[in-house]
Amino acid sequence: MSQLYDRIGIGYAAVRRPDPRIAARVSAALADCESLVNVGAGTGSYEPRGRTRLAIDPSSAMLAQRAATAAPAVRGRAEALPLADRCVDAALAVLTLHHWSDWRAGLDEMARVSRRRVVVLSWDPDLVGALWLARDYLPEGLVVDRSQVPALAECAAHLPRATIETLPIPADCSDGFCGAYWRRPDAYLDPDVRRGISLFAALPSTSVAAALERLRTDLADGAWRARYADLLDRDSIDLGYRLICWDI
Repeated sequence: MSQLYDRIGIGYAAVRRPDPRIAARVSAALADCESLVNVGAGTGSYEPRGRTRLAIDPSSAMLAQRAATAAPAVRGRAEALPLADRCVDAALAVLTLHHWSDWRAGLDEMARVSRRRVVVLSWDPDLVGALWLARDYLPEGLVVDRSQVPALAECAAHLPRATIETLPIPADCSDGFCGAYWRRPDAYLDPDVRRGISLFAALPSTSVAAALERLRTDLADGAWRARYADLLDRDSIDLGYRLICWDI
């Protein structure tokens, strides 16, 4: 993960701005926790201000983009957190499990350092086909997701009694992750936007270029709008993003 984001992470903070509606859901899941660690923290999205004791990420390029007012941060891996047992109320991980070499070990580490709760924002790889970009333009991405992202059933089995909440994605989502632009297809043609989406870096450049050319053509001749007309009046959509909360 560190090498990937040291390469593609420059400018990440500009396109991956926390969405307030998602932030509200994350904050609610942590409402009664006074201290926490943010694992795979990146630039600091969704960190509760004043309660985050430490942010941990393996990429120096990502940590360098953190705001001066953000929580202290160190380089480190989810699978070996540099923290004592039960030192914070909660551990948070946002859209990062798919980058870990061993997600089970990472979750175990989050549970080890937490006194009360583990909160994870991830997505269901079995539902990634709900996003037209992956299903119809980058089907190779479906294979990548299923190979990298743990299935929700596996997460639930590893975190007994965890609750799993659906997280609909608003049409004007300000956090530029892969599914954020489901109603704004032109955004995927912007190289700055794509640099904030790791899926594009995970696929062969030839596949990405061909998909983008097809998308550009479909937008120009109206084919995209005709094909996905049912999306145009929707305010939000379920693309498989889930908030997992486990009380220890």
